[in-house]
Amino acid sequence: MARILPDGWQSLHLAGGLQREVETLHELETALSDAYTVYHSVHWTRLKNDSSVFGELDFVVVAPSGRVLVIEQKSGVLQETAEGLAKVYAGGTKSVSIQLARSVSALQHRLAMVFGPHGYRVEELLYCPDYNVSRPDIAGVNASRIVDASRRDTLAETITRILPLEEDKFPCHDRIHDFLADTLSLAPDAGAIAGTASKLVTRVSGGLATWARSIHFHPFRLRVVGTAGSGKTQLAISVLRDASEAGRRALYVCFNRPLADHVRAIAPDDVSAVTFHQLCAAVLSNGGVEVDFRQHDAFERLEHAFSDGQIPESFRFDVIVVDEGQDFLPEWFDSLERLLLPDGAWWWLEDPMQNLYQRPHVDRSGWVELRAMSNYRSPRDIVRFVQRLADAALPVEAAGLFDGTEVGLLSYPEGGVGAATRQALADAAALGFRQSDIALLTYQGRDKSWLTNLDRLGPYRLRSFTGQYDLAGAPIYREGNLLVDSVFRFKGQCAPCVILTEVDFAEFDENVFRRIFVGATRATMKLIIVASERSAAKLLMRL
Repeated sequence: MARILPDGWQSLHLAGGLQREVETLHELETALSDAYTVYHSVHWTRLKNDSSVFGELDFVVVAPSGRVLVIEQKSGVLQETAEGLAKVYAGGTKSVSIQLARSVSALQHRLAMVFGPHGYRVEELLYCPDYNVSRPDIAGVNASRIVDASRRDTLAETITRILPLEEDKFPCHDRIHDFLADTLSLAPDAGAIAGTASKLVTRVSGGLATWARSIHFHPFRLRVVGTAGSGKTQLAISVLRDASEAGRRALYVCFNRPLADHVRAIAPDDVSAVTFHQLCAAVLSNGGVEVDFRQHDAFERLEHAFSDGQIPESFRFDVIVVDEGQDFLPEWFDSLERLLLPDGAWWWLEDPMQNLYQRPHVDRSGWVELRAMSNYRSPRDIVRFVQRLADAALPVEAAGLFDGTEVGLLSYPEGGVGAATRQALADAAALGFRQSDIALLTYQGRDKSWLTNLDRLGPYRLRSFTGQYDLAGAPIYREGNLLVDSVFRFKGQCAPCVILTEVDFAEFDENVFRRIFVGATRATMKLIIVASERSAAKLLMRL
């Protein structure tokens, strides 16, 4: 059986094209011998001439010789045009041959930098498991390198013909796996919808998760100020993985429970990933002190007890990562410092623009500061949209893959938010987004929203946090397929399509802007805003 990396893919329960890729992994694992290694869902990002270049490698198969095969899988129906095969997406059609050529070229560029121009060999293959290519001669890809639905059973045979077991080894053969495991940084992407299986992705060096970890100084106190979509939480996961592999004790701490729950699910098992208040409660419980959370001032009492109490040795760490640090109070900083072992490393990741709770600035005098102001996650027109809303120039670079996604703005009269929200959902569905692709976010807090207590909205069954937890401390969600949450709880996460609803304010101010900024930058492909008539008018005036 072939080796599949990253692991954990067997437990993924996905839909559409992603599920077809999981099925392909099952086939490759069983049909190829253990001499082959398959890397899957490799997302790459690199800098070129001061601009960001993006791509995706569905599968990378490595032979014992070091020869590499890039497999581009296109599930579903394709179009055969005069320019070659094309795939239809929510944002339009894309040339299959251009996508494949770009991905191969990017990998060749990285390999040449490491192994020299003659130290490696990259091959290519197009796999269309659901479509018969009627004119392979005009597909834009070498016909011998196309496996369509009619030849689906020959996939493994075709791979072994391209990657023979017996051939002379290339100079890269003894280091190619280190390159793919290290340079591509096999770390799960923490920007996934809370409570759902994350698609395992990897990012080629050139991004924040790579170059920030190349900085070394002592004592290690690094503040990373990164805009939404710059890769802060991805950096956190990579730092935690580094600590785990080095046998160092690591703590990840943030403010929002959904983000902590998600990071805990994808971080190494020996990493502690908690909210600040979970940490306080755990330390106090270790000393026999229990807090009654039914009291109105329970959290304040918890914070004071934690700051005044002793820190047991079992709660001392070599590495501490604070994520979403803009949500932390200054006094929490001093409390956390007591948990760091001598010569320990402390990472503080934050985005002041996402300070929804209006926390005062935490003074970290003497810390080294790193700024990452490129948003690689959101479509460029969404970034330009929030830049136009800002009162002052917003120093954020729009570096996302997509552009021209057209931010949607629907307005509703008093009492009409439900109908307008249903219309936004219908618009998203018409663009091809599945319910699992959509995050329905309320501009209001969870306690003030009419949405968060609903089981259904029209034909949609809603999946929202009930405010309760099970005996194991996991949040309990209503049964449904469409995620509903607030912008406060969804920070640090993302979804292909975000519908920001219940946007209603009397005057546009800094707090209004921050909420819209957070909601808008959760979207990776499409943003639709549902606002009251008065609020929509004020937004349009600023555009």
